[in-house]
Amino acid sequence: MDTLYWLAVATVVIVLFFDYTNGFHDAANIVATVIASRAMTPIQAVCVVGFFEFLGPLLGGTAVANTIGKFVDLSSLDKQMAILILFCGLLGAIVWNLATWWLGIPSSSSHALVGGVAGAVVAAAGSQFVIWGWTPLMQEGKLLGVMKVLVSLFASPLLGFWVGFLIHRLGRRLLAGAKPTANSVLRRMQFVTAAGLAFSHGANDAQKSMGMLTLVLVLGGFIPKFDVPFWVMLACATAITLGILSGGWRIVRTLGFAIYRVRPLHAFDSQLTSALLIFSASYAGAPVSTTHVVATSIIRQPDLGAMTPAQVASGMHSKSWG
Repeated sequence: MDTLYWLAVATVVIVLFFDYTNGFHDAANIVATVIASRAMTPIQAVCVVGFFEFLGPLLGGTAVANTIGKFVDLSSLDKQMAILILFCGLLGAIVWNLATWWLGIPSSSSHALVGGVAGAVVAAAGSQFVIWGWTPLMQEGKLLGVMKVLVSLFASPLLGFWVGFLIHRLGRRLLAGAKPTANSVLRRMQFVTAAGLAFSHGANDAQKSMGMLTLVLVLGGFIPKFDVPFWVMLACATAITLGILSGGWRIVRTLGFAIYRVRPLHAFDSQLTSALLIFSASYAGAPVSTTHVVATSIIRQPDLGAMTPAQVASGMHSKSWG
């Protein structure tokens, strides 16, 4: 019992550390556009984002946690073995998060978590302990297990691109002929959209750690069934918020400046798109990659047709809000 207890404690710690690196890694995804468009200073952005990030896991439900906590079935294994497998999978995900942060690469913590845990399960126990979800999908059209995770992760970037594209086109039409002072309004509106993005991120990403932590408690026999305790919500909310406050400024440069010159309208559209998609996914219990949604929602076709050669060279636009 002592060995099981301390192994469970170590795994809980590693879950919370993964949650911290998730926030640390994804901080740039949330604050990049609001900083690049000069709607907030870095300190303002981190404070606003940190507050709403903390509320997301507490008020966003547990649908995603249920999905993540049930894509593997280790209940028939020895308790110590089952928890050790989760420990190894989480450790692999943490290494990937830190490596991509160091290199300044926007990558998905969700992919890392699912891949790390599934890989550890297959290596240690066999593929039969992973709920792949092929049969329910083919026979009943239901998304379960790994298939639900994969469909969510692969569909979300495509939705991010097209929804962002349509919202941006709509915004340009509504602001046709607007004066440059519209930039000030768009910057103020980003306080709302950035807060919404932070809340939705917390509601989706922190739940992944909540699902893993609750699974550890179930496998160790510390709780009778998969039901996320409040202290787990609070612990994961705290860990991901501390990660957000630490920031990942290497990735800010990539998302905020290297993809496209972000102006206030672009930033507002990207934040609105990302917040809507990620919150909808959280409600549906679909784990998505905030990194991929934000990155694809930023991508737009530069309006070169309205620019002179000199403006193209300087990066300026005759309608500075677009």
